[in-house]
Amino acid sequence: MSETSVQHVAVIGTGLIGASWASCFLARGLEVVASDPAPGAEAALRNAVAAHWPAMEMLGLAPGASPERLRFVTSPEEAAAGAQFIQENAPEQLALKRELFRRLDAAAPAEAVLASSSSTFMVSEFQDACLHHPERVVLGHPFNPPHLIPLVEVAGGRHSAAAAVQRACDFYRALGKRPILLKKEMRGHVANRLQAALWREAFFLLAEGVVSVADLDAAIAHGPGLRWALLGPLLNLHLSGGPGGFGALFGKPLWRATEAVWQDLGNASVDNALAKRVAEGIKEELAPHDEAEVLSKRDEVLLALLNLKAKAKVLP
Repeated sequence: MSETSVQHVAVIGTGLIGASWASCFLARGLEVVASDPAPGAEAALRNAVAAHWPAMEMLGLAPGASPERLRFVTSPEEAAAGAQFIQENAPEQLALKRELFRRLDAAAPAEAVLASSSSTFMVSEFQDACLHHPERVVLGHPFNPPHLIPLVEVAGGRHSAAAAVQRACDFYRALGKRPILLKKEMRGHVANRLQAALWREAFFLLAEGVVSVADLDAAIAHGPGLRWALLGPLLNLHLSGGPGGFGALFGKPLWRATEAVWQDLGNASVDNALAKRVAEGIKEELAPHDEAEVLSKRDEVLLALLNLKAKAKVLP
């Protein structure tokens, strides 16, 4: 089966991430069958898709794209029964995921890929619960919100077939996503581990009283974050290294000074007192603004940036 031929997708779990995935799939003209046991889940999902749809229109809809192609069913087995690709988005509870994948594996067509949005668990921790086809279980971890952010982290587990991993990459790429392939499993995957490293140092700087919450946010949002939105940290480092780039920078005094900073990085533990200070700092930072308006404007600017990046084909 060609991944561009996938027309029927199941979304299992329709909270924040699942609803966002549903909007993404619908915008690409796919048939989506969703399932979630939470009370009121169907109404919440349809409301979320309606809220996402203007952004989907701005990004560009595929022929036949419509929220009307969404169907909600009561059980994961019913959702998976006719699906060609299944995106699981259940809560991060290992026992729950293991039971859910056991049920999905028993109900889904043998050729369907089972992809998990898990942000912390590795595929090897739950794919062995599948008694029929554990080889078609893969990681398909998006970055929030999936209907806007292109990144998807793809990885196989101990029992995953290389063909299933490749099919997942091909499917996400056909959606207009930017899949990256993990060559080995790692808890937290890649992007969240990079974020975690930054957050750890951010909390350390706050705990040490070096900077305020607002100024710490400004240090990224008005500094390196602007470049990071366009190029990754290693390519940015190369382009910042002057003539010769990273190759010329490595081993020089500036590089040795950078490694010296690594040795001085902190490791804060966020206790109740620090958590309260950060919460108060965020409240002060947002005080002049309406939070809902900040979120809306963030997505509006993000959409503009995505369109600009799509036009600037030279950016990797």
